[in-house]
Amino acid sequence: MGRGLAADLLGWFAQSGRDLPWRRTADPYAIWVSEVMLQQTRVETAVPYYERFMERFPDLRSLAAASQEEVLLLWEGLGYYSRARHLHQAANQVVGRLGGRIPESQDRLQELPGVGRYTAAAIVAIAFRQDTLALDGNLRRVLVRLFDIHLDPRSPDGERELERRAAAILPRGKASEFNQGLMDLGALICTPRRPACSVCPLARHCLARRRGTQELLPVRAPRAPLPERVAVAAVWQENGKVLLRRNPSRGLLAGLWGFPGGLLAEGEDERVGLRRLIEQQLEIQIRVGDPLPRLKHSYSHFRVNLQPYTCQSAGRRLRERAGTRWVELKGLGQLPMGKLDRQLAERLAAG
Repeated sequence: MGRGLAADLLGWFAQSGRDLPWRRTADPYAIWVSEVMLQQTRVETAVPYYERFMERFPDLRSLAAASQEEVLLLWEGLGYYSRARHLHQAANQVVGRLGGRIPESQDRLQELPGVGRYTAAAIVAIAFRQDTLALDGNLRRVLVRLFDIHLDPRSPDGERELERRAAAILPRGKASEFNQGLMDLGALICTPRRPACSVCPLARHCLARRRGTQELLPVRAPRAPLPERVAVAAVWQENGKVLLRRNPSRGLLAGLWGFPGGLLAEGEDERVGLRRLIEQQLEIQIRVGDPLPRLKHSYSHFRVNLQPYTCQSAGRRLRERAGTRWVELKGLGQLPMGKLDRQLAERLAAG
């Protein structure tokens, strides 16, 4: 099964594989950037971000020399901003400690910020052509169907079984094409719902198709519904400028700019909570004015229902301090923001 399967896959990939910008280079840095962007992000979404990123930061040294704020601004809209912060930190480590040479060892790569097991495996397989399996979501789905595996492919037992089975079919010296071929097969043909088995190049090898179980796989543990949190934000304007606050260097949306405020305690009154948050963040008391239209956004582990309010000082005038900035409405696009803050900024700028 292994040799014939691999030959069929590689032949199909050579003819039908997707033409993606990071596949037109053997540069490990470019491949690393693409793999980081593709975490939790669809290919069609990542492509324009990748092209802009590589135009601005064509090599590791240019990325390391940039400010974190510039990196985050270019990343804005992709979400999961810790990826950008970690990539920037890792670039600085490679340039500062390793002479600018990206490690070719999977273990050494995993010592860098933000480089987990999958990302390291993908880099060594695709960039350095090492005989390694890079188990992303597409590979997991294709492999559990090929071998009719009724284990959750993200569980420890399921992952071990996938790695054992894949080791027997991985063609030596062809890990780059093999991994990318399985990625494309999962994206284009062996899709989560209604796999196109009639045109699949591996149909004759697929045990799930033979047994009629392909649409039952992969097995997944049920997911709990996302909890919803309420957040508040202070829209504080003076002299044609609005007050922004930079988020702390750790936590959700770290390093990004946004409107003062944050998540409320469960059951907390919105106006009371906003005054509490502003006093904690800015050491000043405010008057909470009129509510503005609500905004909603889903993160990976919860949903946020954001209520902005117009605000003003209840006493002394707030002066600019570390981590805060008065910004003209037309200048809001020059600072990196999360999704909700950007939507609110765009509403204000539009009048």
